[in-house]
Amino acid sequence: MAGFDHGPNEPGEQENHETISRNTRLGLILFTVYLLLYGGFVFLNTFSPAKMEVVVFAGLNLAIVYGFTLIIAAFVLAIIYGWLCRNDVASSGSSNQEDA
Repeated sequence: MAGFDHGPNEPGEQENHETISRNTRLGLILFTVYLLLYGGFVFLNTFSPAKMEVVVFAGLNLAIVYGFTLIIAAFVLAIIYGWLCRNDVASSGSSNQEDA
């Protein structure tokens, strides 16, 4: 069958320790942001469940709106993380040419 005979899976680029540390730090910061959002959701549900029943938007209560906001925030934070941690193709390509 055509297309299933590929070579070994080798990484196309090597990251240095500074890049790994920076990406880890960014990930922890964004995780903390999401943790605070989620902690607020749990806190409201635990200590003020009546507030979660308040209709805030288009007939939806705060629990539903906050829950969907958490889901959207997770995607947005993932996109931000991917954008902040991307490598420039031009700079990685030029460094590979210098090594050759």
